[in-house]
Amino acid sequence: MKTIRLIYFLVFLGYIKCQILQRSLQDAAMKYLKSQNYLEENLRDITSIMVAQFLQKVTYEDVQTIVQELLNTAEKCKGFKPHESPSECSHQMMITFLEHICNNQGMVDKYGVSDCCNKNYTARHKCLLSHKKDDAEYSDVFQIPNPEQILDKSCETDKENPGSVRERYIYETSRQHPFLYGPTILTMSACYETAIESCCQEDNKTECLQIKLEPIRKYITEMSLRHHHLCEIGNKFNHRIAKAVELVLLTKKQPKADFSEIAKLTMDTKSLHQTCCEGNTVECVLGRSQLMNYTCSKQAILTSKITQCCEQPVPFRGECIINSENDDKPDQVSLTLSRFLYEYSRSYPELAVPLILRVAATYQNLLGKCCKLEHPLECYSHGKEMLQRVVNESHERVKNYCDLYKKLGDGNFHNWLIVLYYKKVPQLSAQELVVLTKNLAAAATKCCPLGDEKQFNCIEDSAKLIFGALCRRHEAEPISAGVDHCCDDAYAFRKICFDDLQGDATYVSPSLPYEQVISLEENLCKAQEEKIQTEKLNLLSNLVKRQPQLTEMQLLSIIAQYTDLVQTCCEAEKSENCFQEKGSKLTEEYQSLLGG
Repeated sequence: MKTIRLIYFLVFLGYIKCQILQRSLQDAAMKYLKSQNYLEENLRDITSIMVAQFLQKVTYEDVQTIVQELLNTAEKCKGFKPHESPSECSHQMMITFLEHICNNQGMVDKYGVSDCCNKNYTARHKCLLSHKKDDAEYSDVFQIPNPEQILDKSCETDKENPGSVRERYIYETSRQHPFLYGPTILTMSACYETAIESCCQEDNKTECLQIKLEPIRKYITEMSLRHHHLCEIGNKFNHRIAKAVELVLLTKKQPKADFSEIAKLTMDTKSLHQTCCEGNTVECVLGRSQLMNYTCSKQAILTSKITQCCEQPVPFRGECIINSENDDKPDQVSLTLSRFLYEYSRSYPELAVPLILRVAATYQNLLGKCCKLEHPLECYSHGKEMLQRVVNESHERVKNYCDLYKKLGDGNFHNWLIVLYYKKVPQLSAQELVVLTKNLAAAATKCCPLGDEKQFNCIEDSAKLIFGALCRRHEAEPISAGVDHCCDDAYAFRKICFDDLQGDATYVSPSLPYEQVISLEENLCKAQEEKIQTEKLNLLSNLVKRQPQLTEMQLLSIIAQYTDLVQTCCEAEKSENCFQEKGSKLTEEYQSLLGG
């Protein structure tokens, strides 16, 4: 078997190459080369993903019981062949699953879904989808369990019950990431299992596991965000927006493919995303497999970059193709009016998806304006200049953003972001503000050192995911009219809208007790650097909440004092006395500054 193509995958901060994940994929893929019918052989795992994603609070043991009962009754999924349509099997599986939940009153009461069970099939399905909670995306990144704990349980378990390590991982990952597509969970579960097996043979098992699991965790986190983002686009915006996003993504990856093939792939991919977003894991897995098989059968006219991917077994083939690099753009392209979005995307595949959509929206507005005039061609002659202005303005925004990052440095830039975004969205809790700005700062740290074009794409790509998560937070619990406008008005201009969002004049700051504003305790000395940084950021965000009129220099000065105090007291012989003495003085200064 040839080496799997080096997979480029996006972590929260942009593009990285990961040899460790590549080797994990290669080793895991070896196990599936002899698979004759992937769906039938893995139907239990596929069904487990569906159950755990819909019923996130169900125990591992209960998931296994429910899965077995579903498999016993889903007759149309038995003896299933890869070339057959997945609709009958998947439809019966979903109906059986929904009935199973609602026919069990104990389960209905235990998991609080009585409101859903009073509805018909379609409404019941949508209702259960609305119960999914992706809490991991708007809190600090989910941390994998302690390596020692994993090894203590897994090395022995794997000997006694091969496959149970993978099944456990599928269960935990599915309930942590309820919108992550099933094929990705299956792929990464095979990598996880292979990593465990490999590390159990090593002398330094803990170090081995830390090295091998971290890229898997990052990949899962990133793809979960991307999949949830695609689901949001499909749910929130109209059919045309979702179709446009797919068309741009596919054309950027395969710019030499003709329009008819891109159009077909766009419809098939959009339909597949809808299926995966609806939680129909059986159809999602088989549908993606069939789509990737079609892509491989047409690679001669689609792209030259997936040859090695197409030699891989299911589900690794799909993951590899999705993360393959864009093909080289054609030498000459003429912008055809009727197919502007397709032609522009293949002409400028280096541009970010949101920017291409902004250019297309500007183009549509121009056509609407010019076509009403007596001399439309004269009006249209200014089009190229107008579209270039959109590109230049977007690049200028990112350049100014990164210039400021380089001037302030990591820490001060993050502090600046907290001040900036508190004024934009003061309704967020201190912890939510910390997470939002931490993600924005991390994106700047990764993207700003890159070259101009990569820097721009990296910032745009990160921003669409970060603001997408913020909009889903707003959907769950409305934040403000300004956020509502940015989230709902126009997808292509969402980043621009948040960039330009002004302070909320209607917001009244809460009166926080001083003990909630500042935390000065001896246990900070034993805390990890991440914990201390979070405490500083919580302090800063709470100060801004308490006194929005504080200047940037005042806030940065306060943070510097706080940092010095923690360092001084942690180095002192009697840390507790130091915190009490110096902490009380610092608190008095804060009280004076805040008008206390």
